[in-house]
Amino acid sequence: MAINSWWRDAVIYQIYVRSFADGTGSGVGDISGIRSRLPYLRTLGVDAVWITPWYRSPMADGGYDVADYRDIDPRFGVLGDAEALIDDAHRHGLRVIIDLVPNHTSVEHRWFRQALSAGAGAPERDRYVFRPGRGPGEPPNDWRSVFGGPAWTQVADGEWYLHLFAPEQPDLNWHHPEVRAEFRDILRFWLDRGVDGFRIDVAHALVKQEGLPDLGTDHEDLVEPPDRADHPHWDRPEVHDVYRDWRRVAEEYGPERIFVAEAWVARPERLACYVRPDELHTAFNFDFLRCSWQADSLRSVIDSSLGALGAVGAPATWVLSNHDVTRHVTRYGRPSTRGTGPQHEPLAPADLDLGTRRARAALLLMLALPGGVYVYQGEELGLEEVEDLPEDALQDPTWHRSGHTVRGRDGCRVPLPWSGDAPPFGFTRDGVQPWLPQPERWRDRTVATQSGHPASMLSLYRRALALRRGHKALGDGDMSWEDAPEDVLLFRRDPGLLCAVNLGHTPWPLPAHNEILLESEPVRDGALAPDAAVWLAV
Repeated sequence: MAINSWWRDAVIYQIYVRSFADGTGSGVGDISGIRSRLPYLRTLGVDAVWITPWYRSPMADGGYDVADYRDIDPRFGVLGDAEALIDDAHRHGLRVIIDLVPNHTSVEHRWFRQALSAGAGAPERDRYVFRPGRGPGEPPNDWRSVFGGPAWTQVADGEWYLHLFAPEQPDLNWHHPEVRAEFRDILRFWLDRGVDGFRIDVAHALVKQEGLPDLGTDHEDLVEPPDRADHPHWDRPEVHDVYRDWRRVAEEYGPERIFVAEAWVARPERLACYVRPDELHTAFNFDFLRCSWQADSLRSVIDSSLGALGAVGAPATWVLSNHDVTRHVTRYGRPSTRGTGPQHEPLAPADLDLGTRRARAALLLMLALPGGVYVYQGEELGLEEVEDLPEDALQDPTWHRSGHTVRGRDGCRVPLPWSGDAPPFGFTRDGVQPWLPQPERWRDRTVATQSGHPASMLSLYRRALALRRGHKALGDGDMSWEDAPEDVLLFRRDPGLLCAVNLGHTPWPLPAHNEILLESEPVRDGALAPDAAVWLAV
């Protein structure tokens, strides 16, 4: 493994296709919209893009219900558009990572249609997890869906099929050799078209325990990772054989094609198992995302992450927001910064001014840490969670599966504001309604507005990313903690950079330094304000 591999310290920008940019005037983001905004991403200073599923899909879960892994959904374009985007991105110096959804397909996938028509006990059903019930009207076991309700749906002939997510997302049977062979072929299909890697959706869930035993609890939080070694469907040890197989496929195309795992697991040591040298390359650090805004908690997460991942030779990968969790401007504006998952409701109103200050500081902290970074579209604009969407606009499966009691993830998926003084803010053509409504208050958050203000969140991201790219101390490598009060994080990156974050309630006098390289808030009288961060040349 080359220490200078691009993925060890890349900044990767997540594009949620439906909400990034609409190039056709349909109200839904698409591939032509992404292509039109590649210069923006190059100017922002990122190294690669991760594109959420663009495959043919009935969109029961925003494209994570895939009907055809080798074709593009007509809402987004055609296969030729995807190939052109990959080429365009490479010309802009950007690598392309695409989403892969291997745990489940859509009910519209040809395999599942064949399974239904073949009938009970047919071999076509073996590619999925079909079972008889354990009694009249009773599912095979007590497993629950992440989106609410039971994880089983009964079909007309009496058998039940497993879906850990929505009923429109039947789980595949990863004990079946045809399933494994099919995904090897899917990997090659896209690698042949030039993609640089894959983000693996729910990478911890593919393999289920033989016999499908009861979970044995009806109160487990299915979004929070369970800390048990014998869980029947999360983080099974057999899943690692799949990823060793995939790693061999990727290496047929050279050392720079990579995987990143979405693996919700209980501890960094468990996460490290996914990124051993013969498995995946990187994995999202959800412990960091979920961490409270407290110095001791953050330091503990940073140390445990770097220690566990470093032990297997893998870099850490830091992330603050994504399309499945409450945006961090809103999280950081609440007394509790947890409650990130789709079934969590806000515990208190958010102080968005406070959340924005903390988000600016968190950016400098994250970009100064060793390893790679993921940026979720819109966080560079300081966008908050839209928690006042009209109920008739909500589309997330969680909203419907919960009986309209939990609003779900739509609030972090509202289309981006690019320009103008009123919706659709340049996301689509004037007069077209975006698929989710944008708040009028975003007129001050557009790319066009922020580009002209040096104190804006967008300007901070651009400066920080430029410095990170150019400073020899930042990116992959080591860090060391320096002495500081208990509510201050202070660490050194060599050569010659200190990062300080004040998580306390009073200003903190800065240590000796040669120059302030970057500050999240103005440094006054030589002291770092509360909820602020700074990079110092030393």
